[in-house]
Amino acid sequence: MKKFSIIIGLLFLSVFGVQAQLTIKGAQPPVKIQWMSLEEAMEKSANEPKKIIVDVYTSWCKWCDKMEEITFSDPKIAQYINENFYPVKFDAEQTKEIQFKDKNYGYSKNGKRGYHDLAKELMGGRLSFPTVVFLDEEQNLIQCVVGFKTPKQFEQISSYFADDHYRKVPWSSFQEMYQQVEEDR
Repeated sequence: MKKFSIIIGLLFLSVFGVQAQLTIKGAQPPVKIQWMSLEEAMEKSANEPKKIIVDVYTSWCKWCDKMEEITFSDPKIAQYINENFYPVKFDAEQTKEIQFKDKNYGYSKNGKRGYHDLAKELMGGRLSFPTVVFLDEEQNLIQCVVGFKTPKQFEQISSYFADDHYRKVPWSSFQEMYQQVEEDR
């Protein structure tokens, strides 16, 4: 009787174990943002024009980590960014020399730390993290968005720029229209 119980128990576990493996194998991996370097994004945009979104961060910025963990890890946000932008991760304290729009940018020492001059340029001289920079198809600055944004906030912001609403509609009017559409859903 004891052997029979053990055999039934093992059979039970193996059936559920196989079922769990089938479920896991059949599951789709979560959508992730396909981050690239600024150089890669500019090259891709030259061949297939698309706006560029730049996540400007630092290694010590806790809100940058939260933005990555909560907002950029949201599958809906990740898919939208991948479809509508060339996404760039840009460490504002990197030391690598970068050419952007026919100008060279490097690292500037500032006390114990420093910053990359391109980060400062893209952010209009105001270093604040996290900041998301939106560039048009010709790499012209559209807007910098400073601070942590939830997935819901970021969805609204990114659609404003991706769909060119910023060219025709003031942000406050777009927010009202967007809110109305959300309420009607």
